[in-house]
Amino acid sequence: MLIPFLLLSAAAAADNNWPQFRGLDANGAGTGAPPLEWNGESGKNVLWKTPIPGLGYSSPVIWGNRIYLTSAVPASGSGAAVKLGLYGNIDPVPDEGKQDFNVYCLDRKTGKVLWTRTATSSVPKIKRHPKSSHANPTPATDGKHLVAFFGSEGLYTYDMNGKLLWKKDLGTLDAGYFQVPTAQWGFASSPILRDGMVIVQADVQKNSFLAAFDAASGKELWRTARTDVPTFGTPAVVPSADGSKQVVVNGWKEIAGYDVKSGKRIWHMQGTGDIPVPTPLYDNGLIILTSAHGPGRPIYAIRNNAEGDLSKKPEAIAWKQERSGNYMQTPLLNDGIGYFCLDNGVLSVFQLSTGERLYQQRLGAGSSGFTSSAVAAAGTLYITN
Repeated sequence: MLIPFLLLSAAAAADNNWPQFRGLDANGAGTGAPPLEWNGESGKNVLWKTPIPGLGYSSPVIWGNRIYLTSAVPASGSGAAVKLGLYGNIDPVPDEGKQDFNVYCLDRKTGKVLWTRTATSSVPKIKRHPKSSHANPTPATDGKHLVAFFGSEGLYTYDMNGKLLWKKDLGTLDAGYFQVPTAQWGFASSPILRDGMVIVQADVQKNSFLAAFDAASGKELWRTARTDVPTFGTPAVVPSADGSKQVVVNGWKEIAGYDVKSGKRIWHMQGTGDIPVPTPLYDNGLIILTSAHGPGRPIYAIRNNAEGDLSKKPEAIAWKQERSGNYMQTPLLNDGIGYFCLDNGVLSVFQLSTGERLYQQRLGAGSSGFTSSAVAAAGTLYITN
């Protein structure tokens, strides 16, 4: 299977880097002025188009004039396709055989593949969801290091020219459905790079943890055990009220904030969506978290001075919405407004400072799935189904 990777013409002029999942702060807000219309087949408003072998649901990242992305390439045959749309099948894809877990570097202006590295070649330890891939985590970079995470197949850090600096085997990371352990879905949480540290969240069937590694050497700086079911969100580094920084992670049993230097838990609370996927976000003193599935679909706005068990400190939660949260998509925050799109295309828009719902509308006809996270640029929302 070949993935056509496209770059829209006006987007190539943007100056800012896009170093991790959802951009620097994961809020999905970009610069530049991308086109409102394009067509991959006709080439309208497409600067270049480069085929990438295999299957990868990771997002590309950008640093300077280079684009980095990952893919899992079957050693033989074309590999299984993905199943799109709205459906409830939880069965994993049967054994697909050996895969090459690849990292690619492309020229941003021309689309030319500058280098390819095979991190490892192996039979995946965990099967994937039919809507997923074996290369789900988005890479992260700080301009010196490029981190690629393939879940059970390992964590790899390269320099910007593709030289392997270090790698880590973090064990078998089975992030399947906790109620049906045979439903293996692959691994999805992306690494982040902040202040010389690689931070990974691994909420899995057994021995979940949050950990930080030195970006230059791979030395483990700290590891904190977590007591949660498998989750699929990416951690976020946000400012605390006292000027320090904290790592915030989504969860069901344990939504929590941790000191970025030590990994010590600062605050925690239980969520109500039992398959947490969206990444935490930050806006003007508020930590925004959402999840859905199971008993609820909440949105929480937590003050960044929160401490301890928040079930005993309701004042730490600035506001909450009980039934408007996202299942698959990380919300979009832009200019003090939060955009939350459900899988069926119902978009709810909130004032982040107060939690007031500003409007709600349906995108599409209700028969297509809205899985990918929205982005914004030049006063325009881009929401794909």
